[in-house]
Amino acid sequence: MSGGHSTYTPSSGLGRWIDQRMPLPRLIYDSFVAYPVPRNLNYAYTFGGILSIMLVAQIVTGVVLAMHYAADTTLAFTSVEKIMRDVNSGWLLRYLHANGASFFFIAVYIHIMRGLYYGSYKAPRELLWILGCIIYLLMMATGFMGYVLPWGQMSFWGATVITGFFTAIPLVGDWIQQLLLGGFAVDNPTLNRFFALHYLLPFMIAGVVVLHVWALHVTGQTNPTGIEVKSKTDTVPFTPHATIKDAFAMIVFLAVFAYFVFYIPNFLGHPDNYTVANPLKTPAHIVPEWYYLPFYAILRAITFNIGPIDSKLGGVLAMFGSIAVLFFVPWLDTSKVRSAVYRPWYKLFFWLFVINAILLGWLGSRPAEGVYVIMSQIGTLYYFGFFLIIMPVLGLIETPRKLPNSITEAVLEKNKGAASAQPVGAAAAPETKG
Repeated sequence: MSGGHSTYTPSSGLGRWIDQRMPLPRLIYDSFVAYPVPRNLNYAYTFGGILSIMLVAQIVTGVVLAMHYAADTTLAFTSVEKIMRDVNSGWLLRYLHANGASFFFIAVYIHIMRGLYYGSYKAPRELLWILGCIIYLLMMATGFMGYVLPWGQMSFWGATVITGFFTAIPLVGDWIQQLLLGGFAVDNPTLNRFFALHYLLPFMIAGVVVLHVWALHVTGQTNPTGIEVKSKTDTVPFTPHATIKDAFAMIVFLAVFAYFVFYIPNFLGHPDNYTVANPLKTPAHIVPEWYYLPFYAILRAITFNIGPIDSKLGGVLAMFGSIAVLFFVPWLDTSKVRSAVYRPWYKLFFWLFVINAILLGWLGSRPAEGVYVIMSQIGTLYYFGFFLIIMPVLGLIETPRKLPNSITEAVLEKNKGAASAQPVGAAAAPETKG
């Protein structure tokens, strides 16, 4: 899908002059207008565009907010309140940025689940998947450091607890913690480090996104059937077919986003973070932002020693392992069939995985005691079991459904099935007597 000659033709003398010296319009035309995409893409494939819009929004609002923010422990909380009250439209910028982080993660989680469901990580798209995982890691680091900047109670204690887990790593743990903190406790050097990195990392994300899109255009998009493009009839031009669908999905997504910004802007935040940080007063339950809660549940699920590995180090390894395992998915899935549409057993285990991930998120918000710990351990077991046992074994023993010969055949069969499902009288108007 990446091959072929460009069909771009400059429409003016100025256009020809620019095209001969810096063919940027040609690149845009070939990548976003004439670029061929599978004709059966559904709305699950629109979240790449949505994520691009959200990334731009986060960078723009973040840059403006940084102009008014004071990275000092005595001023940070007050500067955020000043932005809300005294800066023109500051309340809007802050709510767009804070809620934008949550919606960024909502979109990326749907994007990841779509990739797992339709097998978007399989050859030749392994590097495309790995670049996506790198983007996700950078997002997590950016989000964590941004959570500290308002300098509320949960900001301070979340940073204290999370950075404290690095001390469990033998030999270098204390050094890593001190490097992050800039000292021996969360204080002004910590806030300055986190502010600098929070400002820098989104631009690194943007750079990796460019590589991600480049890799996508080299290998071409997957599609719900998981079948590669075999002829021109299997594809349609990106514009207007995909752009119209992407635009509609973006409008719906941004409408929901706007509802949160204007009507319930603090719904996704933690109440304790609207109180200035106090090192002498510990919150009842220290929790990270909601989009980290599944991994927080996995971290706290390891309450026992594993040989020479104590529970604290075991929890840290499990938490980082739950992210690291995503990088190996292209090789853990042994099935020759890409899409879950034709894999009935994988489809069942996949939806159980989604339910389990949501359950782990809820458990991460609960106290680490009693039945919640047991449920977290069961959820953690299934999380790793899905990738390390179910994926490799199921690919060897599962009998998939028969695949269509081409994307076009799959589309025609779907349309034929939809037409045959109509009521008898729906295809033609009833006969009338004159």
